Amino acid sequence: MVAKNNAYFSEEDSVGVVNARMEPGTDPRLAQIMEVVVRKLHEAVKEIEPTQDEWMQAILYLTRTGHTSDDWRQEFILLSDVLGVSMLVDAINSRRPNGATENTVLGPFHIADAPELPMGENICLDGKGEPMFVHGRILDTEGNPLEGVKIDVWQANDEGFYDVQQKGIQPDFNLRGVFRTGSDGRYFFKAVKPRYYPIPADGPVGDLLTALGREPYRPAHFHYIIEKSGFDKVTTHIFDPDDQYIDSDAVFGVKESLMAEFNLINDESKAKALGFDVSYYDVEHDFVMARL
Repeated sequence: MVAKNNAYFSEEDSVGVVNARMEPGTDPRLAQIMEVVVRKLHEAVKEIEPTQDEWMQAILYLTRTGHTSDDWRQEFILLSDVLGVSMLVDAINSRRPNGATENTVLGPFHIADAPELPMGENICLDGKGEPMFVHGRILDTEGNPLEGVKIDVWQANDEGFYDVQQKGIQPDFNLRGVFRTGSDGRYFFKAVKPRYYPIPADGPVGDLLTALGREPYRPAHFHYIIEKSGFDKVTTHIFDPDDQYIDSDAVFGVKESLMAEFNLINDESKAKALGFDVSYYDVEHDFVMARL
């Protein structure tokens, strides 16, 4: 039954009139959320003062965003990403003490059942790209090494594609792997130098970026999910600070603390010790986990 409300809708009283329609027994969290959403939405409309045509264009844009989404593509998540909302929600839900590794977006290309590999294994299965050696330590906030940490890592190839985007071209599970740290907390694996790539830009989100004069590209990075019982799960990246799109990440995922130097090593003896035939890139980055 609709709650009785003697106030009639007006421009001045729109927020109060709409929110007063909620039943007193409405779930408290839902009531809190809707009160804020209605208030902020009405504030925006009153400030913008859209024409009827502009409002219809907004509705049609959201409709097209929904029509673009399917089992393989979620255009609303992409819209959330490019507006910075995904990163904001993640930041609110990942508050950690100073010194702990910061979170960033998961991205759409994670696979839950990537193979677990011996530490030091090469995750590049097709031998393409410039070789890299990626290594570091997993520590707690007091600097102690953490044993038994599960590290799930994945990356795009040297052309900016993930294996799931190139079925039949890249091997399954190419540039993916799961590792576990020993008592020294060290992790290390071989990979290839990743490349920047565009987010899907052939739909409504791409149209919006074009209208705003924004690039659709993400700078080169590695993905990590780092887990250990008793510690806050870390979902993060490490970025190439020299990438041309490092200051304009389309989804606002770059943080200064997540930049790692991609150093070119031209030492033949070091290359051979790692099983590389040519020069390679060396990337060292430590991760710090906070206790729950």
